[in-house]
Amino acid sequence: MATVAVQEIRPPTLSATSDPPPIFDGTTRLYISYSCPFAQRVWITRNYKGLQEKIKLVPIDLQNKPAWYKEKVHPEGKVPSLEHDGKILVESIDLIKYIDVNFEGPSLYPNDPTKREFGEELIKYVDIFTKEMFGSFKGDPVTQTSATYDYLENALGKYEDGPFFLGEFSLVDIAYITFVERFQLVSSEIYKHDITAGRPKLATWIEEVNKKNAYKQTKPENPQEFVDFVKKRFLGQ
Repeated sequence: MATVAVQEIRPPTLSATSDPPPIFDGTTRLYISYSCPFAQRVWITRNYKGLQEKIKLVPIDLQNKPAWYKEKVHPEGKVPSLEHDGKILVESIDLIKYIDVNFEGPSLYPNDPTKREFGEELIKYVDIFTKEMFGSFKGDPVTQTSATYDYLENALGKYEDGPFFLGEFSLVDIAYITFVERFQLVSSEIYKHDITAGRPKLATWIEEVNKKNAYKQTKPENPQEFVDFVKKRFLGQ
């Protein structure tokens, strides 16, 4: 089941000179950064469930953070964070699960217990996946990440009732896509390698996720920014 497409105008990013919103006034707010893959997961979930009017987007400039954000919202100054029912909730995986359970809209997790168990296994693996990707940048990413991408390819072959990890689009796809596409771009731009070569299911999965309006509307306006980050942070360029 897909939600009706809502074309949202992105709110302006709040920086050190920006006044805070009226925090804890009963409004539900999702604090994000437009360039953060962790925050993007929660943004996608919000969009897919059609909660654009129920959860207000508050973008934060992570390079020039407002002092009030750290003081009143997230003590570590990180995103994402969700302001809901007088409390602040953090951690992207916890948040996508929380929003799916506690808000209206189409469910992003199947009822089938076998699929749910496999979904939990895949969600636990996502941290291993991202660590291995980042850890490979100073070495040989093509060789070092081959088994990790093969793991995803094999996982995508488990169910034949759809092109996604659990057949239908779910939280698992959301957990992975924001990083997979960034790593795909880095692999292509810096290492001249196509991560989907020999992995047809992975290629189809990326293509199908990109058809989801909830995802398309959250994509970075400047994807090259992540490539530049990797060059600077890991390669000294």
